[in-house]
Amino acid sequence: MISKKILNKDSKIYVAGHRGMVGSAIVRKLNSEGYNNIIIRTSKELNLKRQSDVENFFAEENPEYVFLAAAKVGGIVANNTYPADFLYDNIIIEMNVIKSAFDNKVKKLVFLGSSCIYPRMAPQPIREDSLLTGALEPTNEAYALAKISGLKFCEYLNRQYGTDYISVMPTNLYGPNDNYHSENSHVIPGLIRRFHEAKISGTKEVIVWGTGKALREFLYVDDLADACVYLMNTYSDNETVNIGTGKEISIAQLAEVIKNVIGYEGTITFDTKKPDGTPRKLLDLSKLNKLGWNYKTEIEEGLKKSYDDFLSNEVRTER
Repeated sequence: MISKKILNKDSKIYVAGHRGMVGSAIVRKLNSEGYNNIIIRTSKELNLKRQSDVENFFAEENPEYVFLAAAKVGGIVANNTYPADFLYDNIIIEMNVIKSAFDNKVKKLVFLGSSCIYPRMAPQPIREDSLLTGALEPTNEAYALAKISGLKFCEYLNRQYGTDYISVMPTNLYGPNDNYHSENSHVIPGLIRRFHEAKISGTKEVIVWGTGKALREFLYVDDLADACVYLMNTYSDNETVNIGTGKEISIAQLAEVIKNVIGYEGTITFDTKKPDGTPRKLLDLSKLNKLGWNYKTEIEEGLKKSYDDFLSNEVRTER
């Protein structure tokens, strides 16, 4: 169901994970809309993995609204190499923040999930009700299980106590403040760094993992932030909402676009011994579109902005 706009300009809003790509985009969006009573804490100021610290923070600050964007994130290599860390860190962060929000009577919470929660071979495009209907992609199973746990905790609190906690599932994201680590990054920031370094060094070949045939949907992070604020203001229901563009591109096509944006003149070689991950992942956006929201940024425009961000900022390699 659709409700009236709830955020006021002086609403006290806590953005968990404000230094990450998603959290920083949400802060930018809120500021641009005139919401200036925003609470933020760095990980050094508030360790979200410490339950007592989170409880004390909520009791002292008493936020009215929460965007839960804090998470341990990474690409295929990181997810596959450190599954225990991804499961533990994400579950404990989610549980601490959501439970403290509940205990302190937060009016509304937006939980940021991930499209990796859906089964590896889910029918395409993937509907929200595909959740838990099949096996997950093994390379990021731990992260997916953690996100499913957060989503379900919000769902159960809504069902049991009548809270207003909504969960959104964004597709693959990219944009300003991304993680450009050479091994632990997602595909777009990883390729941006690889092509840029190859261009600067004069390397004649760039290696891309997999066959290049895998299909992916990518959403510019500022569009996600716009959707999150929109849904905070207009949506209240126990059903998850997918957020994406509804368009897909192969990894091979993506590599070509990034190559052109950066101006790299060498060749692209695909390492077929490396995993592709999920063969295809496109979200069904029927629900989101009916709620009145659509994306704004096309992939080439978003990649140009991302490369500008890469060039103008110190390379971020960890969170």
